[in-house]
Amino acid sequence: MASLYDQLRARRAARKSSLGEVARLIGMAPSNLTTALSGRSDVRASTLEAVGAALDAEWVLVPREHLLAVKRLVEGKDSGPDREAKTSVEMFLEQES
Repeated sequence: MASLYDQLRARRAARKSSLGEVARLIGMAPSNLTTALSGRSDVRASTLEAVGAALDAEWVLVPREHLLAVKRLVEGKDSGPDREAKTSVEMFLEQES
């Protein structure tokens, strides 16, 4: 899974939020936010939580045994039932006709 910093950058890009907009929402100078999101400095958890909240997201610890399922869900590839696939009843009825 991508690093937390990569996920925050991707989330910001997906929401088309500028760095300045996020910085304003969390009360931080854009240059300081750039440094914080570079991954090259130690950032407070409260800052990362604020950035996540500004991007309408939160960070969570995912047990490793559930990591694949969470990745698939986040990527939109949930392993749930295929709603477009025919049911066994539908396939049976097609054979009968």
